[in-house]
Amino acid sequence: MAGLARHVDTDELLKTLQDHPMHKAGGHHASRATSHITPYSSRYAAGVELSKFKIPHDGAPADVVHQLLKDELDLDGRPSLNLASFVGTYMEKEAEQLMIENLSKNMSDADEYPAMMDMHARCVSIIANMWGAQKGEKAIGSATTGSSEAIHLGGLAMKRRWQEKRQAEGKDTSKPNIIMGANAQVALEKFARYFEVEARILPVSEESSYRLDPKLVKENIDENTIGIFVILGSTYTGHYEPVEEISDILDAFEKETGNDIPIHVDAASGGFIAPFTHAKAGKKWNFELPRVKSINTSGHKFGLVYAGVGWIIWRDESYLPKHLIFELHYLGGTEESYTLNFSRPGAQIIAQYYNLIHLGFSGYRGIMENTLANARLLSRALEHTGWYRCVSDIHRKKGDFKYEKGKKQYDEGETSADYNAGLPVVAFTLTDDFHKEFPHVKQEAVSNLLRAKQYIIPNYPLPPGEEKTEILRVVVRESLSLDMIDRLVTDICGVTEMLMKTDAVDLAAFQPGASPSIEKQHANKGLKKEHKHKAQRPSSDGVYRTVC
Repeated sequence: MAGLARHVDTDELLKTLQDHPMHKAGGHHASRATSHITPYSSRYAAGVELSKFKIPHDGAPADVVHQLLKDELDLDGRPSLNLASFVGTYMEKEAEQLMIENLSKNMSDADEYPAMMDMHARCVSIIANMWGAQKGEKAIGSATTGSSEAIHLGGLAMKRRWQEKRQAEGKDTSKPNIIMGANAQVALEKFARYFEVEARILPVSEESSYRLDPKLVKENIDENTIGIFVILGSTYTGHYEPVEEISDILDAFEKETGNDIPIHVDAASGGFIAPFTHAKAGKKWNFELPRVKSINTSGHKFGLVYAGVGWIIWRDESYLPKHLIFELHYLGGTEESYTLNFSRPGAQIIAQYYNLIHLGFSGYRGIMENTLANARLLSRALEHTGWYRCVSDIHRKKGDFKYEKGKKQYDEGETSADYNAGLPVVAFTLTDDFHKEFPHVKQEAVSNLLRAKQYIIPNYPLPPGEEKTEILRVVVRESLSLDMIDRLVTDICGVTEMLMKTDAVDLAAFQPGASPSIEKQHANKGLKKEHKHKAQRPSSDGVYRTVC
């Protein structure tokens, strides 16, 4: 029979047992604090108390605070081993130096920083040309804080154009809808919810390569559809959605009904991969297609800049409604603005321009081809074990989208053009044969044990329609070298073999419930027993609640 277990409140425990003179004297503070006077000095001799929940009355020496925060941040994962993230974690020292030198510059102060604004304009032009800007059209665009903001701006422009057209025709504008696949990143759904647009989220399937299904698009569009979000690089599996095929469907729909439905391409990751690789995006995806009105990307993903910069470009200024553009006069000049933010960092813009000029087309091509080659190698190695199969298919011969047990792996291609186009993402899952032989092994345990080796590799279900399949996912970024892939494959195999030799009872230890942090424990105080489970998860719904 299992013994009774009670939660241990470490905050109360340590406060009771602490013998520091300041606390013995009866001094009560808002939280358990850590005392220092110099880095690593004795707690008994320390005269500085650093609060966790209220601003302290007096400050503390800079070196003490720096060391304290540095030590606490050591508990974070290592960015280079965060294989879950698409966001870049490496920049050259010259780029970092430029960012440090310009950290204080604000993008909203256009009149104060004309050189930086010129670099911003150059980036917009370079990226527009990368994406096939057409002669006779005047592309227009802006930097954003990331693709989430850019997607909202692109969606809002589509909604306004739809409203203006319907109003001019005397038609109802109360029921706008937008189409996207169930694999869409949450920012796309946020746009629909925040800007009151019905989100028609279409299920994905293995047949559609876990991406937006063109057949379902045809069945779900109507006169109230403001546009289609098409993703150039699914965050689940790395697949590119068929922009050209969907464009053809919309062309046919317009001929039948007269309804002109635009496409916004969410190229958060693919926008800096497809233009440079030999594989491109398979078929057309950019402004070469008249149906594509706007495209966004994240400079801080495969644009190779640290977090904080995205881009959105419209093929022509006529597709950005003028009443959405604000003229600002109170910073010393006149600035046109179409963003959801005002103040935002300028250093990332400078870093983006540095990368574009320093690397050039050939430099970006070399990096992107290399990441795809490394992703193909990892994919082949995993499938070669017989324990895993890849749901992603960038390692398969162009046109081959099926995993077949025992089939000889294709490794004769010279460039990405010989393989299926996609992001350098490896999405893999345990094979059916493995599950039959080792039914006690849960795939989540692989992720948890790899975390113990400092790798962050998520395990999650595929989108609605294929949610019965769980996948592990590795994003192969520039910094994941061949040596690191060698080590990663060795560790994945080692973890898998260990799980195979472990019985079902022992496996329970690999999926423990996370202990609440001091901050979350603090939130429990004063709550009725039945509500304490909520306080232990102050940010479980994505919105942080104060613990004070």
